Amino acid sequence: MKKQNLIFISGVLVFSAITLFFACKKDSTPATQPTTTPNTPAGPQLVFIFKFDSTQARLNNVGQPDTMPAGHSGQSPVFNGMSSHYIELAQTATTQLGNGDVLYRAPEVGTGPNLAIEFSKCTVVPQGVAFYSCPLSSVTPGSYQWLRVSLAYQNYTIKWSAPTYSIYDAAGTIASFVGFNTYITSYKIKDSTVVINGNKAQGYWGFEDPYNVITGQAPVTTVPNPIASTSPIPAGSCVVTGQFTPAFTVTGNETKNDTIVVSLSTNKSFEWKDANMNGVYEPLNGDTVVNMGIRGLIPTVK
Repeated sequence: MKKQNLIFISGVLVFSAITLFFACKKDSTPATQPTTTPNTPAGPQLVFIFKFDSTQARLNNVGQPDTMPAGHSGQSPVFNGMSSHYIELAQTATTQLGNGDVLYRAPEVGTGPNLAIEFSKCTVVPQGVAFYSCPLSSVTPGSYQWLRVSLAYQNYTIKWSAPTYSIYDAAGTIASFVGFNTYITSYKIKDSTVVINGNKAQGYWGFEDPYNVITGQAPVTTVPNPIASTSPIPAGSCVVTGQFTPAFTVTGNETKNDTIVVSLSTNKSFEWKDANMNGVYEPLNGDTVVNMGIRGLIPTVK
């Protein structure tokens, strides 16, 4: 699979055509902080949690193993939090995007090419914390082979160096917006807040180290979809697809909670053009960020 260019306008138009008007739970805490799931009706629940796995296979856009391009280097970040803006259970590999059981849609603002995820209302959680839950009784009974999760935002820690200033293996924090388009009033990276009050296309990021804050735009975002040939996703979206093994079955007579662990591959997901090919991210030495896409999704029911 080739990496998708950031042509978010066409992606947004396709999303509008299939009426993917997402809805996210209200979040009144800072964007990088864990939030709690609102009260849900009594009865068995379907709960979704994230897992971040740096040892999971590193995949390309069509779900095949991906190698690092010549002249590039990568590292596996330590994740602080993630948010999603769409969850769908798909029955088969030919179930088109939007035609499965759509469980979760995030609020958006604007119209047409200015349609955007409303970041201030997205829920950002760390690994192991529920990012969405719903009554199992609200899930359409059936057998589901695939899970689709569209990601919106990620916050993680990386290592960087600046040999000119005798700085080596220092910790820095990145806030990365991977949704198709995001309306941002402001966002907090680690300790610093960046004010935007506007839309940012997929791939926008902010990097904070102890000395300063820099922002940029990654030119590509990898979005693995192993069933791209039979059920494609819009260009510029971040709908990551993974297969249940075995299929996830809902009977309508469940008596206990089910938890779906959404394991995301962070295997060298932070990728840059390496000016001197030393494998060290040196933003002051000509290294430029090129990709921050998640590298695969494996759903497991527990």
